[in-house]
Amino acid sequence: MNEIIFETNNEVCKEIVITCHSNNDVQIALLEDKKLVEIHREKASDECAVGDVYLGKVRKVMPGLNAAFINIGSQKDAFLHYLDLGFHATTINNFVQRAITNRKRSIANFPMEPDVEKVGKIGDIITSGQPILVQIDKEPISTKGARVNMEISFAGRYLVLVPFVDKITVSSKIRNSLERKRLRKIVQAIKPKNFGVVIRTVAKDTDAEQIESDLIQLLEKWNTLVSRLPNATIPCKVAAELDKTSALIRDIVNDSYSAIYVDKPSLYKEIKDLVASFSPAKKDIVKLHKEKQPIFEYFNVARQIKGSFGRVVTVKNGVYLIVEHTEAMHVIDVNSGNRMKSSQSQEENALEANLLAATEIVRQLRLRDMGGIIIIDFIDLAKSVNRTILNRTMTELMRKDKSRHTILPVNKFGLIQITRQRVREATVIETTDICPACMGTGKIQPLILLEDDINNTLDFLFKKQQESNITLVVHPFVHAFFTKGLISKQLKWMITYKCRVKIISNQEMQINEYKCYNKDMEEIVLWTLPNHIQ
Repeated sequence: MNEIIFETNNEVCKEIVITCHSNNDVQIALLEDKKLVEIHREKASDECAVGDVYLGKVRKVMPGLNAAFINIGSQKDAFLHYLDLGFHATTINNFVQRAITNRKRSIANFPMEPDVEKVGKIGDIITSGQPILVQIDKEPISTKGARVNMEISFAGRYLVLVPFVDKITVSSKIRNSLERKRLRKIVQAIKPKNFGVVIRTVAKDTDAEQIESDLIQLLEKWNTLVSRLPNATIPCKVAAELDKTSALIRDIVNDSYSAIYVDKPSLYKEIKDLVASFSPAKKDIVKLHKEKQPIFEYFNVARQIKGSFGRVVTVKNGVYLIVEHTEAMHVIDVNSGNRMKSSQSQEENALEANLLAATEIVRQLRLRDMGGIIIIDFIDLAKSVNRTILNRTMTELMRKDKSRHTILPVNKFGLIQITRQRVREATVIETTDICPACMGTGKIQPLILLEDDINNTLDFLFKKQQESNITLVVHPFVHAFFTKGLISKQLKWMITYKCRVKIISNQEMQINEYKCYNKDMEEIVLWTLPNHIQ
């Protein structure tokens, strides 16, 4: 089989759809060419988020772990490891003590202590009971508390401000040497002493005025934090990252996004003002959804969520995935079904199914925000050249993923292992409906996907198996849905395939059940796992 060729389409239509629920929870959907690629949730009840800064108290130092547990006021103590102290932990500790007792506010002339050694004991740096300034690095996951660090930083649109680190760093993704020098020169002229600055990729070709404005806002955030220290009741939050919606808009919106749709007027105004603050020319891409139909249904997000978050995820050509989540890892099993080309060898069919699955798997990783260890059980490939093609395909597809990740080559068992940055729990959305037959004692896959499943089955039977006459037996409700109307679904099928499609109503069928028969009224058994089976 020839090596897969990736299409480089620089004109992908990117949109963001945002809905606000009655309890003020927010859901954000990222679409690429109308296809859902990421879903984010912001709960009003979330007690801490990545980027929040707390003035906590050291609860217990654990020499055996070379770590400490920090009381930040949440249900579970946060975890601070020696490696997360940063080089300037001693200086920050001294500054916090001075700020609390002497109301010291400026770090411009604050004496810098020697850097913390890369290898050492945490008990030499912090002690039980002392106040400590920490920042959330990973949100609480399952039974674990948040993970924190002492390398305090504040992210803006173009810059990241790092107190007590007197240097300038330019994103490695800005490769033009002249542009790197220009940005460094701009920041050097406006940066206060004892502050470090990281110039983000999005700052490329940005004028000095916008960069300075961004720096001023970040400095104000630091000054606000310092002003809260003397009167703070430990433990407490002293600086909050932007809410997830605003932070997402700030970090990802660029010229490639064509629209941001919002269904709540107050949130619409807030987002429009945010976009206008860093890109006045793009503020008009923010649009208020005024249709009566819910925004997620209008943009087909609800249907895609139902079809993408179940245990079984269908791909195409009969290929489907089984996705399992455990405490330690995520496991994805690739299955080919029976709809493979008879003209190809088993090896060619296996490679084709694996490459189709790879595209969907990369989308699933982003969509569910799966982090930590991910094991993918692909269909076995006998030839090493095909395993190389599969590994290269996964690597190429994962380049779109902004989360840090590592991909290991396909091993002899047909497994690919991936480690992916994990900062919060994976997104899990309940997609099952209450079964009308058992009145809720069991669950079935969402009925919204039944039509898609039947469409896929008929497409396969007519195009691949060359059937000329199909009889479809369904529940009376489904029969009515497919046959009623001037231009019914049944008529559309016959026009599309130029074949006869007969639909029979059977009261004994379950509402999510259907059977197909050929022209001789012999039942056609399909061994692929359909959408409606959990």
